[in-house]
Amino acid sequence: MPPLAAHRGGEGGLSSPRLRHGTPERAGLDAGRLAALVREVRLLPEGPRPWCAGAVLLAGRGPVIAAEAVCGWAVRYAGYDAAADRGVELPPAARVPMTLDTAFDLASLTKLFTSIAAVQQIERGTLGIDARVGAYLPEFTGAARHGITVRRLLTHTSGLRPELPLYDAPDRPSRLAALRAEAPSSPVGEYLYSDLNMLLLQHLLERLTGRPLDALIHEGITRPLGMTATSYGPRLDAAATEDQRRPWAKADRGPLRGAVHDENAWALGGVAGHAGLFSTAQDLAVLCRTLLNGGSYGTARILGPDFVDLMLRAPGLGFRVDQPWFMGELAGRGAAGHTGFTGTSLVLDPVTDTFLVLLANTVHPRRRAPDSDPRAAAATHLARAVVPLGSSGG
Repeated sequence: MPPLAAHRGGEGGLSSPRLRHGTPERAGLDAGRLAALVREVRLLPEGPRPWCAGAVLLAGRGPVIAAEAVCGWAVRYAGYDAAADRGVELPPAARVPMTLDTAFDLASLTKLFTSIAAVQQIERGTLGIDARVGAYLPEFTGAARHGITVRRLLTHTSGLRPELPLYDAPDRPSRLAALRAEAPSSPVGEYLYSDLNMLLLQHLLERLTGRPLDALIHEGITRPLGMTATSYGPRLDAAATEDQRRPWAKADRGPLRGAVHDENAWALGGVAGHAGLFSTAQDLAVLCRTLLNGGSYGTARILGPDFVDLMLRAPGLGFRVDQPWFMGELAGRGAAGHTGFTGTSLVLDPVTDTFLVLLANTVHPRRRAPDSDPRAAAATHLARAVVPLGSSGG
């Protein structure tokens, strides 16, 4: 079955607005609030225990990018000194500064692309949202026996555990055998966030279309939208992630830059449904605008408005909806988005037509306990910056 090609043209054959830079006032946003947002983001790489080595922020409303910040370093450390519990600083001349064009390991933001690829097939009619995984992948006996459906995978209600240590298996056949045999560990229907959902969805899409996942994402999403900086690795232009060693990591790989950080995605060859994509803030802003435009951007359409609404409306398909822990005050009215373990995140709010992309390398030089407070604070600044339509500032 051929993959879903992007639709051409918006509703009625009209083009949708493309992103452009403009003033906060032009976007209907408060300049003071956005200035505070930019100031806080620029402080994230500072201090004795910085939140990240570097970060890139883009935020706006409608087609206008009204706030932009670039700070810190794409590569700051040569590695991690476990005895001293700190990074081994590179000499200033050897560091790589963060730029607006720096690519980031998206980690779990990859799940959004896999989900869109699945919903494209649902829109086309080649995949049923309530179809059983076993009907497409009978050899995935764990999922087949428990009647797991496509909807369960997209809403993280399959009951599958959060992850499976595929990286400890000796070879690819044994890794795939473990994935095929995996059965739910929790009741089907209860929410349990799991990387395995997107791995199963990847295999289903590849079986259905006869195309690898990276090709489906390129042909159906990134190429029609002009997202030329989005691809699976390796990527020489990427921000560094972790000095990946045991016991804090799950594999001994050393300092990573441009190779996928997620150990399971690495063990599976770098292309995975749950992790592995690299992208830039500018490309992700295009994705946000596409979804806020009802699935179109410029002359390209990748989804119809009803199917975009299906993805973004609670409980969300692939997307998380109304999550204050990383959306701050944007949550509570239908905002949707996702985070990635490496420090990536995006949020879009259909009610106010706003979007926020915050990318950082928080695991450079090593992972620590997750902290989404800066993400939530950034989203709150954007929420408070919205000027009501019809007011003197809008």
